Amino acid sequence: MSEPYIRTALPDDDEELGALDRATWSHLHAVMPRPQPPYDPFFDERHAPEDHLVAELDRRIVGYIRLAFPTPLACNAHVRQIQGLAVAGDARGHGVGRALVRAAVEEARRRGARRLTLRVLGHNTPARKLYAAEGFAVEGVLPEEFLLDGEYVDDVLMGRSL
Repeated sequence: MSEPYIRTALPDDDEELGALDRATWSHLHAVMPRPQPPYDPFFDERHAPEDHLVAELDRRIVGYIRLAFPTPLACNAHVRQIQGLAVAGDARGHGVGRALVRAAVEEARRRGARRLTLRVLGHNTPARKLYAAEGFAVEGVLPEEFLLDGEYVDDVLMGRSL
């Protein structure tokens, strides 16, 4: 498999990103219920195309990462937060997630951020390993924050300086 091409999302990517989001839904990383039709648009007033980087392989979107402000406060404007990462099943294990995380780090820097943070479910070992390998450290844990499929799951807060 070749290297993924990373670019900023476009408004026309809405349907393809929505389909990818639904196809990759799992309680391994999602706290919201499984999406049901009729599906909401992928982009909305809180999540614009420019808040997303997408990974393409052979002109097909195989992943995305959402980079946003953690709060609307001016005193927090130096921080960006990864608020979603998805990779198509057939593209996993080929460096797509790593390429997206690295691109998000660079994009956050380019936008003037000093820190990049994220939240990841405690049982999502693959994601936690990826983030740790890319310089993120655990900065806090909210024990048993979510009840998913009858199991209590920790919410792990991670961050890194830029």
